[in-house]
Amino acid sequence: MSPHGLADETRLARIARRAVTVPLYLVLGPALLLSLPFLLPLLTLHDLVRRNRWSGVRSALAFTHYALGETLGLVASGALWLIGRVAPQRAAEWNFQLQCWWARWLFGGARRIFGLRVTLRGLEFVATGPVLVWMRHASVIDTLLPAALLSSRTGIRLRYVLKRELLWDPCLDIVGQRLPNAFVRRGQGGSEAEIDRVRALARDLGPHDGVLVFPEGTRYTPKRRQQVIDRLAKSADPKLVERARALQHVLPPRLGGPLALLETAPDADVVVCTHTGFEGLRTLGDLWSGALVGRRIEIEVWRSPASEIPRERDGRIEWIQTQWERVDAWLEARAHAAEATP
Repeated sequence: MSPHGLADETRLARIARRAVTVPLYLVLGPALLLSLPFLLPLLTLHDLVRRNRWSGVRSALAFTHYALGETLGLVASGALWLIGRVAPQRAAEWNFQLQCWWARWLFGGARRIFGLRVTLRGLEFVATGPVLVWMRHASVIDTLLPAALLSSRTGIRLRYVLKRELLWDPCLDIVGQRLPNAFVRRGQGGSEAEIDRVRALARDLGPHDGVLVFPEGTRYTPKRRQQVIDRLAKSADPKLVERARALQHVLPPRLGGPLALLETAPDADVVVCTHTGFEGLRTLGDLWSGALVGRRIEIEVWRSPASEIPRERDGRIEWIQTQWERVDAWLEARAHAAEATP
């Protein structure tokens, strides 16, 4: 199975979706930019009264910055489609570079507008492939980190496992389907068809390639943590449930995707990427409240050689759980450090 595109999506469904999203974002970016001279004075007054660290102004600038990134990305993707007809052998590289630029634009804008302080440790562990990258998932913003901070700085070409709903972002839809990525259905991460889609990404990985997956499957919240534990308690092994309950800051990893990747690319090293600072940011209301302003974002990466990863299934399951327990312990240590900081 080819890792490109969606095997079960009809051409008509794709055209229908893009007929909505592409014109919308081509208009939205310029429209918001033109509206800023009228919006910003009103939002300035609002923020002065509320004394909310200019969250209204920041939110308007951030949303405009995002919409402009989509507009520019769509124009660039159209140009690359035309250029790719002339030089098809370069098309994949140019689309990869566009993907990195788009992620840097969005994350860089958020970093400046909200005054984020970002620390990244262990980038050298992502410098060479083949690698399987497993990332913690706490906010929609952290989906930008792999391309904005890892691929852009090292050149490693990551293939992504993403939820199908992200296709409603037209840049992800168009450029993301030109590159080897898998858009899977949420809630069906363990189905054989979705696992096959993930497995295809790990085939033929070269020294500059990697596959990125969010093992939790969705963003962590305390409510979702309890829901996962309740579901496991009905059918899973009691020891597995006990280990899930011990995790306080992450969701228990879904094993289907990571196991499929390890089975398909047994000689690839595994890179774990954890971070803190995006907790509690799930909606536009969270941004509007000023919760993101001035946050300190800590990102840490570590790498495990393929030779240290068990080859049998039970050993791999134990190893995956141990890695996620390490992520949870890292987050616990950062939480204690934050409480101790005056």
